[in-house]
Amino acid sequence: MSRRTLRITDEIHAYLTDETLREPPLLAELRAETAELPNPDMQIAPEQGGFMALLVELTGARRILELGTFTGYSSTAMALALPEEGRIVCLDRSEEYTAIARRYWRRAGVEDRIELRLGDAVDGLASLRAEGLDGSFDLVFIDADKDGEDHYYEQALALLRPGGLILVDNALWHGRVADAEHPNPTTQAIRELNRKVRDDERVSMCLLPIADGLLMARKR
Repeated sequence: MSRRTLRITDEIHAYLTDETLREPPLLAELRAETAELPNPDMQIAPEQGGFMALLVELTGARRILELGTFTGYSSTAMALALPEEGRIVCLDRSEEYTAIARRYWRRAGVEDRIELRLGDAVDGLASLRAEGLDGSFDLVFIDADKDGEDHYYEQALALLRPGGLILVDNALWHGRVADAEHPNPTTQAIRELNRKVRDDERVSMCLLPIADGLLMARKR
């Protein structure tokens, strides 16, 4: 028993990833390739990928929306957990990084389950709503630019079915959210969204200290 979350030391993290993580070899390869890129920390942690894949299975998700795909670790992990008829719509603005994602989707055999829409996330969300897709998604993963998260959250709620799940990455923002005086506007935007979701009667919520913090909200 413990009254607080365990502090994750390097040794404990190594145990998580080396001893208990059930990571497909292809995802480990993608993680290694991404580590050589200029911004490798934009990729989610492998243990978070495993957790999100399990959530897909637990919720029985069939339709997923992802905002911010990068090189494709999260989308590949979730796509592998989907049933054959499951589909993911990915919104991302980088053709360079998503070219890597496409390559791994193809190798993982899930390319036919994923629709990539290149462009600004605000425009992509507006297009989905204009297509009449409100209430049609089971799960939305938000990992795009942090300053726009409030808008992304509101649009995600509209696109989500009742009982569907929103996941927001980087909710702890490297621990900076614990400093109420931190001057960075991005830090303040994340703090404001965390408070907003906490007080939002439209959802049930929980913030988990996994990786850089995962904010979870279930639409009522």
